[in-house]
Amino acid sequence: MSVLTRDEAQTRAQLLDIHRYTIALDLTTGDETFESLTVIRFAARTGADTFVELKPAELRSVVLDGESLDPQTLDDNRLPLKNLAAGEHELRITASMRYSRTGEGMHRFTDPADGETYVYTQMFMDDVQRVFAAFDQPDLKAVFELSVTAPQGWTVLANGITEHLGEGRWTAAPTPLISTYLVAVAAGPWHSVRTEHRDLPFGIHCRRSLAPHLDADADEILDVTRACFDRYHEKFAEPYPFDSYDQAFVPEFNAGAMENPGLVTFRDDFVYRSAVTDTERQTRAMVIAHEMAHMWFGDLVTLRWWDDIWLNESFAEYMGYQTTAEATRFTDTWTEFGVVRKAWGYDADQRPSTHPVAPENVEDTASALLNFDGISYAKGASALRQLVTWLGEKDFLAGINTHFTRHKFGNASLADFIDSLASTTERDVHAWADAWLRTTGVDTLTPAVTTEAGTCSLTVEHTGSRPHRIAVGLYDHDLSDDEGRLTLRERLDVDVPQSAPQPIGKPPALLLLNDGDLTYTKVRFDAASAEAVGTSLSRLPDPQTRAVVWNSLRDAVRDGQLAPGAYLETARTHLPRETDLALVQGVLAFASAQVADRYLAPEERPAALTTLSSLCRDLIRRTEDGDHPGLRLIAVRHFIDVAAHPETITAWLADGTVPGGPELDPDLRWRVLARLAVLGATDEAAIAAELERDPSANGREGAARCRAALPDEEAKRTAWSTMFDSDDLSNYLFTATAQGFWQPEQADLVRQYVPRFYEDAVAVAARRGPAIADAVGRWAFPAYAVDAENLTLGEACLRDTDPTPSLRRKLADQLDDLARALRVRKAETP
Repeated sequence: MSVLTRDEAQTRAQLLDIHRYTIALDLTTGDETFESLTVIRFAARTGADTFVELKPAELRSVVLDGESLDPQTLDDNRLPLKNLAAGEHELRITASMRYSRTGEGMHRFTDPADGETYVYTQMFMDDVQRVFAAFDQPDLKAVFELSVTAPQGWTVLANGITEHLGEGRWTAAPTPLISTYLVAVAAGPWHSVRTEHRDLPFGIHCRRSLAPHLDADADEILDVTRACFDRYHEKFAEPYPFDSYDQAFVPEFNAGAMENPGLVTFRDDFVYRSAVTDTERQTRAMVIAHEMAHMWFGDLVTLRWWDDIWLNESFAEYMGYQTTAEATRFTDTWTEFGVVRKAWGYDADQRPSTHPVAPENVEDTASALLNFDGISYAKGASALRQLVTWLGEKDFLAGINTHFTRHKFGNASLADFIDSLASTTERDVHAWADAWLRTTGVDTLTPAVTTEAGTCSLTVEHTGSRPHRIAVGLYDHDLSDDEGRLTLRERLDVDVPQSAPQPIGKPPALLLLNDGDLTYTKVRFDAASAEAVGTSLSRLPDPQTRAVVWNSLRDAVRDGQLAPGAYLETARTHLPRETDLALVQGVLAFASAQVADRYLAPEERPAALTTLSSLCRDLIRRTEDGDHPGLRLIAVRHFIDVAAHPETITAWLADGTVPGGPELDPDLRWRVLARLAVLGATDEAAIAAELERDPSANGREGAARCRAALPDEEAKRTAWSTMFDSDDLSNYLFTATAQGFWQPEQADLVRQYVPRFYEDAVAVAARRGPAIADAVGRWAFPAYAVDAENLTLGEACLRDTDPTPSLRRKLADQLDDLARALRVRKAETP
């Protein structure tokens, strides 16, 4: 497929002015394809050649200004428009388009729970071409007028308010000027909860089989939506720019959500059918706030080209966390950001594939797709949080509102954004942007404390180039507390680089750089502080402070400066006393998936699993009173995941409950069965029986995961074949199968598949496209095999074969993580 280059987009934007798309979709023509009619009214500023994009199953007709063009001139995804005269034009294209099973274009899903079918669009980057013909680039905005013919009994949702005209015919109100990738349709027998707020229709929608679960959470979802909507209207001078606000929870969605104006689509995992923690509810609230922020930053004002994707995602990420904390009951969002999202950014920024938050050389759409990562989201949001700390929120919001006023319903670039900020402050925002947005890598801050005449001074040693405004926390032991409690003496504001050492008075027990987590950097400890962390980490008073400490320990393990076993012992000592759910979840996830499974040698793993099991048992005992259900749920989940012996969890499954709770809901039952499959303590008959008990889409994924995890040669052959020899698996079923396949306990059984992976991965990625390529690189990679042979095979694949860009990026990142794991193991070896 031809990818659009930046030069081509600039040339076409100079040539064309797009007025309106009139689109008619017919979803009643079968299970494989749908009909698409597109009429585009546009003007050419001068006479020239250009092209329009589409990816049809069959191109039926093309009519330009009343003259038929030859459909056979379609070259890959480009239809040439030759010898366009200056002036107004009308292009009419009819085509048959394929439904997708990979979450790209028009995705079609039949719910195994009740047989109902749903379709929805995901047009991002260049997938609008899978649905209708378009001049597909973000700076050619237009009005979109949509009609849909759907099966009887379906409801059609779109960017604007929809109306049912009868006999399955639906029409949507014309949009304001929006970009092609933001057009959205979702059709099916939706279960809907509707209301109004500020005279606008609001709605939330899901599959019928999930109706009871959506209804149970409807008040919370709508309360969060209303609260965030009101808070944004306090922050932003421009009112919400669209005619309605629908949120559709859709099946097999690849991302967390998509900011289609007026119709946000979410993965329907956010409709919780089993017990979840309050942190998971907080995450859902944050995603709601994140996508709503896009209505202004991304939809009202849209990037001009994909090199400024950070303008969309970093802003929405920052606003999502900040607004959730300000407007909802979830006031501690930044702790979860620090321990989960920020780690994603730090990891991405230390790989060879790192890039600036605002890269200057995004030459085409294929390259742009690779930048949706921890840098564009987490690092960018961290940079904006630091900017607000340095600039002040008042000036920051003034600059944002200037930006909206200048560019509403248009497009903007980084330069435009910085100019808007600069217009509201005397600070040198351009220099800040150069230092923060055009550079790569993670800075490191290390304290150096000197003492003279009983008084200490702090010098912050700085590896890196960015300026930082940080808080330095000085903590003393509480002498009245026998359990090592640390109390905050003072929090100092320090600018790095410093102009002079900072006096800090008497020596503190713990000196913590970046207390409050307001900047993006690694931090190290002086010797006294490292000792205090070892004895008193869980006795620090604030969860964000503890998050900074845990991140520092995590960084030290990854950098080979702290033994993985020492991290486990710190977790064993302090997690049983931890109260913050995000911290417990984040530390346990790193301790199991990275420390136990990858950073420790295979012969050390059983002892590590024993340590983690004991830790989880302590948490389960501590929560027997029922006062901490979220903490207990996390402990139960991780106890299942690290169980080295099947007896306890087999009893839980047989009894349908953990003694003292919780009862095993469908998600916990599948979790137990998956672990039993890894341990060889279940079989196909038990998996089939569980699927009969839970025939939902989640149940189908659980069964695929369990079957792939069975320690049986035939099970592995079957799983491998379904992933790589067939294109029948949907994106979610592919992922579930891949998640089950590789298991450290089964190293001898699956070793033969490691070399096969690289050849088969390249082939399936080329055949099935970016979404499956991402799943292959993320979930089907043999991450368990931390050895030089795997690294050599991977490097040869990158050097000697031609993986698609998406797969190449994923493999490069995985191999860098593999090399890091080998370095960590080597550093620990005496």
